Amino acid sequence: MVDLENRPEFFTRHNGEKAKLPFSKAEYQRRLSKLRAIMAARDIPVILLTSMQNIAYYSGFLYCSFGRPYGCVVTQDACTTVSANIDASQPWRRSVEENVIYTDWKRNNYWRAVASLTGGARRIGIEGDHLTLANRDLALDMLGAPELVDIAADTMKARMIKSAEEITLIKAGARTADIGGAAIRDAIQEGATEIEIAIAGRDAMEREIARAYPDAEYRDTWVWFQSGLNTDGAHNPVTNRALQKGDILSLNTFPMISGYYTALERTLFLGEPDAASLRMWQANVAAHELGLSLIKKGASCSGITAEINRLFADEGLLQYRSFGYGHSFGILSHYYGREAGLELREDIDTVLEPGMVVSIEPMIWIPEGTPGAGGYREHDILVVGEDSVENITGFPYGPDHNIVAG
Repeated sequence: MVDLENRPEFFTRHNGEKAKLPFSKAEYQRRLSKLRAIMAARDIPVILLTSMQNIAYYSGFLYCSFGRPYGCVVTQDACTTVSANIDASQPWRRSVEENVIYTDWKRNNYWRAVASLTGGARRIGIEGDHLTLANRDLALDMLGAPELVDIAADTMKARMIKSAEEITLIKAGARTADIGGAAIRDAIQEGATEIEIAIAGRDAMEREIARAYPDAEYRDTWVWFQSGLNTDGAHNPVTNRALQKGDILSLNTFPMISGYYTALERTLFLGEPDAASLRMWQANVAAHELGLSLIKKGASCSGITAEINRLFADEGLLQYRSFGYGHSFGILSHYYGREAGLELREDIDTVLEPGMVVSIEPMIWIPEGTPGAGGYREHDILVVGEDSVENITGFPYGPDHNIVAG
């Protein structure tokens, strides 16, 4: 008979064999060694990681929260994920080292499991941009009121420089995005709906990921395909709108491979664009090509931004710019992981270094009722090297390639 009063608060169970992770064990050890060097330099004996991006980056395990807390406790000699019993041993199989499972028989068993791993440390590193106020209070209460030290910026900077293994995976993602783009272009026709076209691109990418990565877990690959008025926002959801001749279109493919995001974004037209639309498109393509030429070792994010701003200002279009001109790639999605220190914006002075992977993606949106109305966006991904820059996006852009016969 089960003792209802003495069920375990947390436990360890190795159910099955370890899975093949996205990267080699040596790669995870490289990341952990860099993190431990940060810990030593800042006199932090224990770190509690809580975000999807950092837990996946350092352990290999990408969690599905569903309202439950997850963690990864890193010391100088251990890396242990903390997961909910609902996931059984899948987190252990997908963690490079150890895992502890907490139960939900009693409130705050997560924090009891964490406490068993932090060992009463008086300084604990946390992710200040992820730990909520409520969980900060629980951490102080359940872990013995330690000093909580924010290490979010340090881990972000560490993730900004990609390893050779990461770059190989990112290149595979870019190639997969091109495959999705081709499937979408083939599906475009008058009367087809945004959702039908988006499904074609998503399915093509998921099949390719499964073919290329048979040992992976498959999740989160998606498409935003927008038409007409719906092109004005870069992240507007797909609708059931049917395409009409003359529509401006936005093709956006986002394959996700083991938590790593890549993207392809293109402007298209269904039939010949009018003169005003063609001018807007060509101006945005010129900004895109200028941006491609500016990405190189030693260039600053703010400096690149200033150059593209000048081009749009000369065209009388700067007021229609929608967002920054590019960002870093790696472990991220539309709901986790942004590396905000590597974005092409006026207020970011980060200097590009070898191993960084960034996009060029200028966008302008022209309001309804204005000649050339709609959103115009192109997006390529570039790998910064020591002496060169590699554009890993292959899908063509611009009016010479992306006017689809109506």
